Amino acid sequence: MQKCVFCDIINKRVSANIVYEDERVIAFRDINPQAPVHLLIVPKKHIATIMNLTMEDKELIGEIYLVAQKLASKESIAQCGFRIVGNCNADAGQAVFHIHFHLLGGRKFTWPPG
Repeated sequence: MQKCVFCDIINKRVSANIVYEDERVIAFRDINPQAPVHLLIVPKKHIATIMNLTMEDKELIGEIYLVAQKLASKESIAQCGFRIVGNCNADAGQAVFHIHFHLLGGRKFTWPPG
């Protein structure tokens, strides 16, 4: 496995502005925010891309969405709305090959994006 910055954050070798952590999931503020609220929600289990998920991971992905729900409430974006984005592979914009989900809110979004 190549060096993974998210694994380094999970293992506290790299600092991050962590807003949530439990046994299986960690969330922290994005260092290049695209919205007033821009959090990254990351499973602690290293899974390179969405294409590497297995049936064994389905509960973990459900937990990630429940963490997103908690964080949206905590960040006061639950009522006005938010976006959850997961990119898969380079052409989709995945820069770190450890699955993660962007929780974005605090501004109006348009569709289609950029």
